[in-house]
Amino acid sequence: MSAPGIRTLQVKAKPGARVSAFTEQPDGTFLAQLKSPPVDGKANEELRVLVAAHLGVRRAQVVIKSGAGGRLKLVQIHPA
Repeated sequence: MSAPGIRTLQVKAKPGARVSAFTEQPDGTFLAQLKSPPVDGKANEELRVLVAAHLGVRRAQVVIKSGAGGRLKLVQIHPA
């Protein structure tokens, strides 16, 4: 159960893409195409930036709750 105001997104990450993109899929999940490689947390950091830009929030509000080492991630957006 999330705290009030916290939004949770299910995201499938695809690192090493030609262009960065963040799109919502028909099933309600999100697809993040990331230019960064999955090395030293670079792809996760790019994911945080993409989600923040897409939702119009600060990067500090975006937290990867689970899946930091995998392609399927749960990302939380905390209120300002």
